[in-house]
Amino acid sequence: MTETNAADPENTLILEIEHGTVTIALRPDLAPKHVDQIKTLARQGFYDNVPFHRVIEGFMAQGGDPTGTGRGGSELPDIEAEFSSPQTARFLRGTCGMARTSDPNSANSQFFIMFAPAPSLDGQYTIWGQVTSGMDAIDKIKRGAGMSGMVPEPDRIKSMKVAADAA
Repeated sequence: MTETNAADPENTLILEIEHGTVTIALRPDLAPKHVDQIKTLARQGFYDNVPFHRVIEGFMAQGGDPTGTGRGGSELPDIEAEFSSPQTARFLRGTCGMARTSDPNSANSQFFIMFAPAPSLDGQYTIWGQVTSGMDAIDKIKRGAGMSGMVPEPDRIKSMKVAADAA
């Protein structure tokens, strides 16, 4: 991550969850189309009150589906894959990636935040951001059950805003 990204309010998200505030540095250098889509949806209030519907201990917390089923998305078009080579960016603790179906070009609004590294995702999913503060709040998100990680009565996003708009 570059220093300019870290200090750029236009490329910083403020995620409010019941456990605290999470700051995410966006990575338009890796995934400009995904970053634009996330910012557009955040500015529309799309993510407000949306659940973390799939949360797997030691892996990740997934949200961004207002239906909470893992099948929902926004009215915006799906985004073409913007995969990074593992030499450029990897899925590490705090990495924000875009969820998709088996079609690499099916990302829309669902995203996930990594609890731990997952080399199997490197080069297979789009990386669009990195948590820079508040991972302690992410660590407290209610976990799901079984292999699916589906969460009954899940924690919800209170709000997600572009830092430039939150001031």
